[in-house]
This record gives sequence, structure tokens and C-alpha cells, in this order.
Amino acid sequence: MGKRDNRVAYINPIAAARARGPANNAGPTIQDYLSRPRPTWEELKEQLEKKKKGSRALADFEDKMNVKWKKELAKNREKLLAGIEKEKDKKTTDKEKEEKKEKKEKKKKEKKKSNRHSPSSSSSSSSDSPCSFSTETEDADEKKSVKKKRKRKKSSTRRASDSSEGESDAESKKKKKRIKQEGDKDKDDKSRKRKRKAERSYKDSSSESSAESEGEEVADAKKKKRSSEEKEKITDKSKKKRKKKHKKHGKRKKRKAASQSDSELDQQPHRHGSLILPTVHK
Repeated sequence: MGKRDNRVAYINPIAAARARGPANNAGPTIQDYLSRPRPTWEELKEQLEKKKKGSRALADFEDKMNVKWKKELAKNREKLLAGIEKEKDKKTTDKEKEEKKEKKEKKKKEKKKSNRHSPSSSSSSSSDSPCSFSTETEDADEKKSVKKKRKRKKSSTRRASDSSEGESDAESKKKKKRIKQEGDKDKDDKSRKRKRKAERSYKDSSSESSAESEGEEVADAKKKKRSSEEKEKITDKSKKKRKKKHKKHGKRKKRKAASQSDSELDQQPHRHGSLILPTVHK
């Protein structure tokens, strides 16, 4: 079985385009774009001036709106001015009414006073009678009695006013004293509360500080114990090491001494009879 032929025919695109010939241009060409109709400089200036001026319709609309706003503002001003004038008229009418009432009250008071003094006028009119002297004396007595009554009334009213003022002063003083006492009590209570809070906070802080100090002392004692134990362990270890070193050193010394004695014995010549034989090392 042979392999399939997967080859594809290659076509050069440039050669294919040349074989097709020139393309049919449906749209405008570059030459058409370059040769398009353009406005002159004068026409362009006119267009720019028109844009700056703006449209007439918009200007007319703005003028109409301004006229409407002016009319509304005039109406509102008239209403406000009318309201202010009405208020002024009301104030003037109120003042006039008050003045009339005051005048009426004054007239009433004057009438009452004239009615009180009426017996004096009657006495003056009856002085032409034959018993004018007796009537005059009676009128004088009545006047004196009326004056005494008025004085008594005035003195009583003054005493009452003085007593009421004194009572009001006493009451005001009492109220002031009560307010001061209450304020002092409040201040004392506040100061006591502050002192209690300060004492509690001081106690709490002292207890905390004592607990912290005790904890620190315990921690320091533990640290000291640990340090002393560590020191003891270190000293024990150093002593043991020294002993070991001393033992090793003593053994080495002994070994050296033994080796030196052996070497000395070997170096000395052996005497055998009269001959001195040199020692032979084994």
C-alpha cells in the first residue's frame, strides 16, 4: 500500500491577479476625492460668521422667555408690596384701637373720680340755703373721713405690698439657699464619688502592682535558682573534665617514665665476665 497523495496545487496570487485583469471599481476613486468641489475662502468666512451669530430661532425664543420672566417678576413684586402695605395698615389700625381703648379707660377713671367728689359739689350748690354753715361743716367732716379712709387704704396696701415683697424676698432667699445647699450636696457627692473611684483605682493598681512585683520576685528567684543550678552543673562538668585530664596526664607521665627507664636499661652495656657485650636490640 502506498501513501496518499496529499499535495495541493500552489497558485501565485500576484500572477492570478494579473491574469484576472483590472478590477471593476464600483466606488469613487482617489482622483475623484481629490477633485471634489471645495468652497472658496469668502464662502467659508460667511459660514463661520453665521455660526458665530447663531440661529435666529434660538434668539427669538430667548427674547420671549425674558419677556415672560419680566412679567412674572413684576407680578411677584406687586404682591409683596401689597402684603407689606397691608401689614403696615394692620399695625396702624391696631395702634389706633389701643389708643382709643386707653382714652376710654382714662375717661372712665375721670368719671369715677368725679362721682367720688360729687358731695362736695352738692354742698357748694346748697351754700345759698339758710343752714349753709352746718352743711359746710358736715362736708368738711365727710372729706376728712374720706381722706382718712384713703390714707388707711393706702397704708394697708403699702403694708401688704411691703409684706408681700418681704415674703417674696424671704422666699427667694430661701430658694437661693436651698439651691446652694443642693449644689453643695451635689458637689460633695461628686467629690466623694471621685475619691472613692480614686481609692478603688489606687487599690486595684496597688494590688496589681503587688501581684506583678510578687510575680517578678518569684520569676527572679526561679531565674536565680536556674542560674545557680546551671553554674553548679558547669562547675561539676569542669571538675570532672579536670579529673579526667589529670588522670590521663598521670597515665601519660607513668608511661613516659616507664618508657624512659626501659630505654636507659637498653642503652647500658651488659657485663659478661670480663667482656663488655653491647646490647642487641630485639
